[in-house]
Amino acid sequence: MASDWTVLATASTIEGVGQASAELLIDSGCEIRLPDTFQAHPATTLKPLLTGVQGIYAGVDEFSSTVLASEEAAELQIISRWGVGYDSIDVAAATELGIVITYTPGLLDEAVADYTFALLLGVARRIHTGHLSMHAGGWSQQWGHDVHGKTLGIVGCGRIGTAVARRAAGFNMRLLAYDPFPNEAAQVLGVEFVSLETLLQQSDYVSLHAAVTPETEGLISAPQLQLMKPDSYLINAGRGALVNETDLAVCLNSQGIAGAAVDTYHVEPLPTEHPLHSATNLLMSPHQASFAAETGQRVSHACAQAIIDLKQGRRPELVLNPEVFESPNLRALLA
Repeated sequence: MASDWTVLATASTIEGVGQASAELLIDSGCEIRLPDTFQAHPATTLKPLLTGVQGIYAGVDEFSSTVLASEEAAELQIISRWGVGYDSIDVAAATELGIVITYTPGLLDEAVADYTFALLLGVARRIHTGHLSMHAGGWSQQWGHDVHGKTLGIVGCGRIGTAVARRAAGFNMRLLAYDPFPNEAAQVLGVEFVSLETLLQQSDYVSLHAAVTPETEGLISAPQLQLMKPDSYLINAGRGALVNETDLAVCLNSQGIAGAAVDTYHVEPLPTEHPLHSATNLLMSPHQASFAAETGQRVSHACAQAIIDLKQGRRPELVLNPEVFESPNLRALLA
């Protein structure tokens, strides 16, 4: 089949776990364009890649209004986001320009919830320090803290937060949550919705799953960390921007809390000189909470299918900005 669409793939998952999705795109008449390096492309490196591109199999690149309105992006019809976060996309500008934005909500929930609980258990029971000791030929045992019967505070109790609550219920944990929109599924599990201050003061473990907005950026900073108990833990497999990372490093080094486990950061990859690298009682991982092979294959398929649907004149299933279909500027041709 001749290629009549060019798809720029900036999500590294197009290779490996997403190989079948790449083949699906090619079989549907798409030519795949890869960047020289997979990274969160800023506007300066992203814009030159967009010339002649109709669809994007997207990572967390800087899709600002300037990029979207650029001459280079004139043919762009769809940004299909691999994942659920869309903080880096100016959705309003895309909608105004007639560009469809799709994402994959719900498909990552269970994998991220699994990983969140793995982080919680790992840092609470010092699994990471035991591994490092033995890997270096040592035998250094450390006391951690119980998880069963303790209190878990969930900041942002939507789909993923509720999935974490289901796992915690199996450990007989008391469940607290802070969220402007309490949901029934969480309440059925016994989750009690409280203020952020109450949650921080009473929780043994605090897990972050809120979306990043102007109101939640830096939500957990020095004043909030000071509310936490000295034997409590912070887990962030949500969004790096929710935490003031410098304040967290200071808190850990002064033993303000017992420890933290972090999978997401303000800047990724984490700069080598970052203060978290020297923070004590910290378990870190490289933003891989969603990296379960089976889940990755499903998300990759959905990401590719959205592009194929629009290319073939159909509305994709998981559209972030459905109002774009009523816009006179809609770039796609629907059947």
